[in-house]
Parts: sequence; C-alpha cells; structure tokens
Amino acid sequence: MATRSTRDWILHVDLDQFIAAVELLRHPELRGRPVVVGGTGDPTRPRTVAATATYEARAYGIHSGMPLRTAYRRCPEAIFLPSDPPAYEAASQEVMAVLREFPVRVEIWGWDEAFVGATTDDPEALAAGLQQAVRARTRLTCSVGIGDNKHQAKLASAFAKPAGVHRLTSEDWAETMNHRSTDALWGIGAKTARKLAAHGLHTVAQLAAADPADLARRFGPTNGPWYRYLALGKGEAEVVTTPWIARGHSRESTFEHDLTDEDDIARHITELAGRVARDTVDAGRQATRVTVKVRYTPFLTRTRQAKLSAATTDPAAITQTALAILGRFDLDRPVRLLGVAVDYAMPDDQPTLDHLD
Repeated sequence: MATRSTRDWILHVDLDQFIAAVELLRHPELRGRPVVVGGTGDPTRPRTVAATATYEARAYGIHSGMPLRTAYRRCPEAIFLPSDPPAYEAASQEVMAVLREFPVRVEIWGWDEAFVGATTDDPEALAAGLQQAVRARTRLTCSVGIGDNKHQAKLASAFAKPAGVHRLTSEDWAETMNHRSTDALWGIGAKTARKLAAHGLHTVAQLAAADPADLARRFGPTNGPWYRYLALGKGEAEVVTTPWIARGHSRESTFEHDLTDEDDIARHITELAGRVARDTVDAGRQATRVTVKVRYTPFLTRTRQAKLSAATTDPAAITQTALAILGRFDLDRPVRLLGVAVDYAMPDDQPTLDHLD
C-alpha cells in the first residue's frame, strides 16, 4: 500500500483590496461602484493620496499612492471615502486570529498579508480551508499563493487574485516566470529592472543565466548575486512566528501651502515631536534616536538624525533634539512636508536599527 507523501509548504495569504473591502462592509450600498479611500476623503484637497481603490476604480487607472486630485480627474463619479486606520487594524487582527486557529505557523507581514508555514499533503485543500474560514468569520476574501518558499508563494498569490488559489514551485518556475520581465520578481522594482536591462538582462531567464561574478561587479557583491538568486526562484523558506515589535514610530504633515517662514517650520516640528513623544509613551517604549524629515518643493527630500544621550520618553528632550536637527537644514526653499521619527529601544533579544527610514 502506497503512503501519502507529506511535505512542508509556504502559503501567502493576501486579503483582496483589503482597505476597500473593509469600507464596503460598512457601506454595502457602494458595492460595484468605483470607490477610492484616502486622506479625509476630499479629492479637492492638495497633496493627499489614495490608500486603495476598488477594482471598479482601478479600471480607470486609479491606484494606491495616486494623488486624489488625479483620481478625481480620471473618474469624477467615483466615491471618495476617508481613511480609517483603526478600523483596518481591527479587521486585520480578526483575520490573523482566524489563521492562527489552524495547525500552521503564521508570520504577519502587514494589515493585509501573512505567510503561513504548513506540513501537509494537500496545500490546495488547506488554502481553501483558510479562505473559507476567513470569509465565514470576517466576510473578507483572500487570495492564497502556494510555493516552496516565500518568494514563490508571494508571486503565486498575485496570480490567484481575486479570491483564488495558485501554486508556483520550483517544478513550474521556469515555465511560468522565465519569459517575464525582471520586475516580475519580488524584490526587483522598475528602477532596478531598467539597470538590468541596460546590461542586456531583460527577462527572468536572462537574469537566471547571468554570471554571478559579473553581476557582483556590476551591481555590488550582495545585490548582484541576489538578483540571480531571485531569478532562479529561490527564497527564504522559514516562517517566523515571533511577534513583530515596532522599531520606531513617526509623524509627518503635508501642507496645503508651502512653508517659507523658519519660525513656522520650527513650530510644526515642535508639534510633531510632541505627538511622537506621546505616541512613545502610549506604546510603552523609550526613544533612542530622533530623525527629522524635510521635503522641499517640488519633491526633494532630506533627512537628518541624532542619537539621544539616553533612552527617554521626555517630550522636552525629544523636541529639543528635533529642533537642533532642524537647525542643520538649509531652509532657503519652500517646504511642503515635515516629519519627526524616533527609533525605539529594543528588547535585549531584538537588534536595534541604525536609522529610521
């Protein structure tokens, strides 16, 4: 009698149009209509962007990160809703709780996605079970990718959208991926793809066949070979279940009208630093480093940072440090955005960050 083989799999669970889906649960009358979520929901306000859009809105070319004004021009009949992060956080926690009820390992990657490690002889059945449980408990749908590693599973979930299941493993990697452009890989964006293309590497197959030593010379000893590693369908296969611990926190403001007065800029930095300090206290953490971000018109961004003399939650210390950092900027051009961030002191078993992006 033949025995059934059981092996380890990585599944990527990706909630479909998550933010929009949460809003549609609250506004079922908007189903089937183009809906855009972002900012205060007012598309006439400058410098606010879309957090997400329903599939109906995406048909007009609207996507996350697009200025709401542009989205409105593309689809004036769209419904614009304000962003509500606490609601999305609550919905996400409910979904992750459902996943943890299965005999699997769950690694959360954000509000709307998680990697699941499982040992099973039928990953498709497991994927379907996860989908059914999530939908029954939360009324949200998800797409599930199945792979030998996280890279494959992540790409597979994109092929599964919406609300489907797709398997992409080493067995069919070449057939599925070799003809695609290099930016189809998870970890290679448009900018890197253009650099690769400039050296004659246009497709995944070409990148996979490239000489690792040549890639190291052209793109660096770490990045070059890593690009080929991705093209071969390789990736991390360990699911880490250790709870995620925030390494820092930030606050920033984009202004409807550019700031030109240095006292006005300092006042906003003071306000942002105070808010970050209160957030640090609320999180039960201590700050170790302060970073200030200044974005000039039209879109030039600069950051400066300084380490605090000791870990603290003292608003005065954080604010004074932020203002001192601000003094290192040249404020001779209009400012459109200001931000203040802190690095948190980490538990003994967690690495600290050198800086906060």
